[in-house]
Order: sequence, then C-alpha cells, then structure tokens
Amino acid sequence: MQAHVIAARRTIVASRGGALAGLELHELAAPVLLACLEDAGLGTDQVDEVIVSNAMGGGGNPARLAALQAGLPERVGGLSIDRQCCGGLDALMLARAMVLAGQAEVVLAGGVESYSRRPIRMRSFADGSEPQPYDQPPFAPWPDRDPDMAEAAEALAKQLDIGRGRQDEWAICSHQKALAARDELAREILPLQPDQGQCDPFTRRLGPRLCARAPVVCGSITTANMAVAADGAAFCLVVSERVRKELGRSGATILGGASRGGPPELPGIAPVAAIRETLDGLSLSPSDLAQAEIMEAFAVQAIACVEQAGLSEEIVNRRGGALARGHPIGASGTILAVRLFHDLMRTGGLGLAAIAAAGGLGTALVLEWNEA
Repeated sequence: MQAHVIAARRTIVASRGGALAGLELHELAAPVLLACLEDAGLGTDQVDEVIVSNAMGGGGNPARLAALQAGLPERVGGLSIDRQCCGGLDALMLARAMVLAGQAEVVLAGGVESYSRRPIRMRSFADGSEPQPYDQPPFAPWPDRDPDMAEAAEALAKQLDIGRGRQDEWAICSHQKALAARDELAREILPLQPDQGQCDPFTRRLGPRLCARAPVVCGSITTANMAVAADGAAFCLVVSERVRKELGRSGATILGGASRGGPPELPGIAPVAAIRETLDGLSLSPSDLAQAEIMEAFAVQAIACVEQAGLSEEIVNRRGGALARGHPIGASGTILAVRLFHDLMRTGGLGLAAIAAAGGLGTALVLEWNEA
C-alpha cells in the first residue's frame, strides 16, 4: 500500500501586514483545500480528514474551521497540529500514516499561518500579578538552551564559520531564482482575490549593496539573510493507491520521511539527522535526488543543512526559497512539498523536502513522481 499526493496548491506568501493581512486562518485555508479537490476531480463528500499545521494562532481547532469554511461534510472533524516550522511536513507524514493504516483514503494535509492576525499573548501568574505579554513561547525548559532564533542562527554561523558574505550570496541567489521562475511558480499559486496576482510580493532584485545596508539582527544575521515573517496557506491532497488508480491520475508517492530532535540551542542543523535517516531508510543517497527543497528561515541554516547532508547546491531550491518569499511558520513545510510536487510533475524523479523548527527539531520526506 502507498500514499500519493495527487494535487498541491498554495496561496501567495505575503509579508506580515501585507496582501493577506485581512484574512483569518480559515479564510486563508479553505480556498486552497477546494482548489486541491478541484485539481484532482474529487468532491468535498469524498474527504475523510483534514490535517492542518498552525503555530501562531489562538488555539482551538483551525482545521475544523477550515473544513467547515470549505463546505466539507460536517463528519470531517479536522485535526490541528503544532510542531512549529516542521508542522507543514509533519501533516503530510500523518496523512501518509493514516492512508497506510487504512484509516482514511482521502486526506487534505498542510498548514496555514497568519503573522498579521496572531493573538496577543499574555502570561498569567498564580499570585495575582499583572499578566505579562510575551512574543515567543519557551522551546526548551532551560533558558540558557532556549535562545532567540536569530541568536541560534548566529551561533551556528560561528560554529561552522559561515560568514555574512556567504549568507548574503545565498539570499541574493534565492531572490534571483524566484524572479526568474515567476511563470513556473504561478502554476502552484491560487489567487485569493482578483487583483492579487500569482507571485510572491516579497521577491525582489536583491544585490550586494542592499545586503550591505540591511539592518543587523545578531552578528552576521541581517534582515536580508533571514526570512521575513509572513502569512500564507499550502495544502496537498493525499490519497490511497486505490483512489489514485480509480481517478487515473499521476502523482507523487510519499516514499518515507522522519522527524528527529537535536540540541535545542542549534535548531538550524536538526534537519540533517532527519535527512540522513530518511535517505538511509529508503536505501537512497543524495546523488539519487533530482531536486531538494530546504527551508531558508536563515541563509546560514540552509547552507549548513546542504553541506552537512551532502546535497548538491545545484538541485537545491531551484526556484528560490523562503528568503525570497517569507516564512508563514505552520505552512512553510507544506510549501516545500508543493514546490516539489509541481517541479517533479515536469521532471520526474525523486525529491527531498526538509525543514528545521525551534527547540531543535527537523523533519524530512521524500517524494517520487509516478505516472498514471
């Protein structure tokens, strides 16, 4: 038995306060769910489950809201997960597990995030003290091992001797590739408004001069070589072998994947263990891959993962990465999978997606294109 992605779509990725700022989580997600079903020729009544990754929302069950907003049958409960940045890939792995277990045959899995509409967080105290606002929750129980993400990226840069110049070069290249691929990227993007267009608005002509003027966040980490906070949604339609054959559709088989933890103070390098375990478990080597989508929350993170995992830069983020789009945390992992799906549709072969998350987490999965 196998699980296949037969449709994959996303919204544009818009910077916080930008083109998607007026939409709630379920309003971002629901049109993408419906677009996946339409692409595959399936009806809403055929959906067994919706799995949604979300990290910044106010709790509750965003998956349920998205399912109801999309007009799915009320019997579809909706499952929301939070593994921060990894959640978008973890949702796909959960969908695969449900299909392989015979628990479901049609699952919509992905992620949605709105930095723009995230709630204001307050911490209360048992002694009646005034509640205190906070922006980032703890990702480790030890303050000395729970750094700010930019500080963690700078620590990684120092440890691996990856300087600002090299990080800026990676960021410049990411924007260049995304600009050159706008026509191709448009095929995966669903416009939510008539005047919105089908390109990520943050992508720009970034060059050395702009990078040199970028404000420093921490050490070698600047606003040019780290991904901007963003809004967006992305989903994949995961189905059983029976459903794929019944529809007569080509698709990308989810061959396998892994989620692994590492030192919480160095989250950027965590995907390496997940990549190695995934490839080893499938008896694959990096040279077997036609393409890889590696998360660019920070340029140094992407550089480190590519080097440590033995990947060729030539196959990585061929149409740009998160540095050229933005980082809607809960959706970012699925965006990588959507990218793989649409490129493998044209090239065939094997593709890898990998992402890191706060707390020292990493997730990776491999897709293989199969014709109908």
